[in-house]
Amino acid sequence: MRTLISTAFISLDGVVEGPGGEPGYRNSGWTFKDIEFVPEAFEIKGREQQESTAILMGRVSYEAFSPVWPDMEEFADYKTMPKYVLSTTLTEDDLVANWGETTILRSLDEVAALKEGEGGPIIIHGSASLNRALSDAGLIDRYHLLVFPLLLGAGKRLFSATDKDTQKLKLVEHATYANGLQKNVFDVVR
Repeated sequence: MRTLISTAFISLDGVVEGPGGEPGYRNSGWTFKDIEFVPEAFEIKGREQQESTAILMGRVSYEAFSPVWPDMEEFADYKTMPKYVLSTTLTEDDLVANWGETTILRSLDEVAALKEGEGGPIIIHGSASLNRALSDAGLIDRYHLLVFPLLLGAGKRLFSATDKDTQKLKLVEHATYANGLQKNVFDVVR
């Protein structure tokens, strides 16, 4: 079975919306504002590219990343990696041609089947709604969280507010950096 890893830049109050400057959110670009850049805090991002064998995204994140990530040197390892987009509306004509193999999935059942197949870890980038749905369905196996010392208030959250049984997590890696960022890697306990 493949491991499904959720990776996120997240504020202390759980917001994941607009970390890189995506339009439409009042605090967009919050990962770059008032936070000193400390390279070692982002080591996990490079490691994710080396250890992942596929990327999973929702439609909104695909539409945000696909015009820019294929040409970005810092995401070069993702270019040749298979990509999966969960969407009920995206069509083959909507896919970019310069970002390698991309497959459209139509349901959480198709994501579950992908996890059951052969291959290594699948990394989920962005995709707040998708993350909440996958978590509620019990499909996420690990979280890579870079927690920023910010309270953003309103905004899309990584974790759902669904009334459900407690989900236990095991902290398997952590670090704190001079700029206040925290790296927390959690395995989902089953």
